[in-house]
Amino acid sequence: MVLSRFWLAIFISSIVFIVVSLFTANTYTIDSILNGKKDDPVLVSEKYVEELPAFLKDSIKKAPDQTMIINRDMLNADTTYVYKNKTVKIYSGLQKSDGLLPTCKSTLVDLILPLIAYLAFFCGLMELLIVSGASGKLAKALSPVFVKVFPSIPKNHPSISYMTLNFAANFLGLDSAATPFGLKAMESLQEINPEKDKASDAQIMFMCLHASGLTLIATSIIGYRAAANASNPADVMLPCIITSFIGTIAAFLIVGIKQKINFRSASLLIGLMVLIAAIVSLLMYVNHLDLIGKNYFTSNLSGLILIAIIAFTLIFSFIHEKKFKDAETTVFDTFVVGANNGVKTGVTIFPYVLGMLVAISLFRNSGLFEIISDAIGFVFSNLGVSKEITNALPVAMLRPFSSAGSRGFLIDSMNTFGADSLTARLSSIFQCSAESTFYVIAVYFGSVNIKNTRYALGTMLLVDLICVITAIFVATWFF
Repeated sequence: MVLSRFWLAIFISSIVFIVVSLFTANTYTIDSILNGKKDDPVLVSEKYVEELPAFLKDSIKKAPDQTMIINRDMLNADTTYVYKNKTVKIYSGLQKSDGLLPTCKSTLVDLILPLIAYLAFFCGLMELLIVSGASGKLAKALSPVFVKVFPSIPKNHPSISYMTLNFAANFLGLDSAATPFGLKAMESLQEINPEKDKASDAQIMFMCLHASGLTLIATSIIGYRAAANASNPADVMLPCIITSFIGTIAAFLIVGIKQKINFRSASLLIGLMVLIAAIVSLLMYVNHLDLIGKNYFTSNLSGLILIAIIAFTLIFSFIHEKKFKDAETTVFDTFVVGANNGVKTGVTIFPYVLGMLVAISLFRNSGLFEIISDAIGFVFSNLGVSKEITNALPVAMLRPFSSAGSRGFLIDSMNTFGADSLTARLSSIFQCSAESTFYVIAVYFGSVNIKNTRYALGTMLLVDLICVITAIFVATWFF
């Protein structure tokens, strides 16, 4: 319900802003909003040659080819003049993201189809874990901790193993595996949800912990920094871990207080201590490695663990092949059934993802996001916040809406300010330590047709804010 209203507010405010801009001559055409591609020049007006300043008119007349001339305004490097057929079209700036129709196409081709492939593969593996009994054993082992965090979940419930695999995949930067496991967890939690159109306490806790983005191996961020020629691409790894860990603890405490969880439980405290010990041990190991060792470790660990999970699933399934025979199926047929369910899930979530991404595209291309971003940057700068910090804020602002959009700002910050600047490093921490909140809400709740997300969205945005504040302090401390 909250998400629907927010989505509608984005749409209406963006459309109103576009109409106002059109009639105040701030834009010449809305074609870019509908059909434009990211980084295309934006057409702002069209004039006759006689209406141009004298120096531009002279440049056009002296040009050898009068059918087409491009001339850059010396006062504004972003402005381009294109002359053809007695008129001059004036372009200023570049489009921030794809228009509505290209967004519809890219959502299907570049996002949903690859996601369906990932869902099919990992849901196939998930089905093998279920039939072979591996997921049941995992759920039984972790039940003492999970029943304290999720008191509404019955002991040894299958959702425990799904959530564990989702957290583990996020933990290790395995995004392609995290989503299928997470969707399976939501489906399993929905089975015990008494109000099917309303998010349960367990689903909200799971979503908030998932969206807090606890990551140990920031593989993609390190890759971007390496491509930008950073002196030490892995130097943001420790700040990313600290920031995301604080975000996760904040999510747990906020939702836990709301749901009146017993924080003094012995099993819960032991589980938390084991997690902290694992993180500290990994940090101590990585910290003593040299530059090449850190890059090698971070680029290979996640991949090796993913291969190990796949190998374990297949080997365990063939060892317990009798269970498949008892279920009157085979290992391969079980994989196919799971993969088929993954494809169905991908088709189900497509409309939710499409609606959210189209709204975000309209919000960015209307110019409204840029105005809000500039206003926030202005306020922060007048409060005495460093310019290097305010330059990184667009990444933090866009991250809850779009991972691809914030990634674009991240890469731009490294190209503009240098990969080793505070701005670029802070942008990297912002990108790593939070999730695409609105995308996650649309995908996960959409997969089980939940309309009322209760306090999930507000909590996730609050955790995003906590991560932003933490990232600023951590980046300033480290760099």
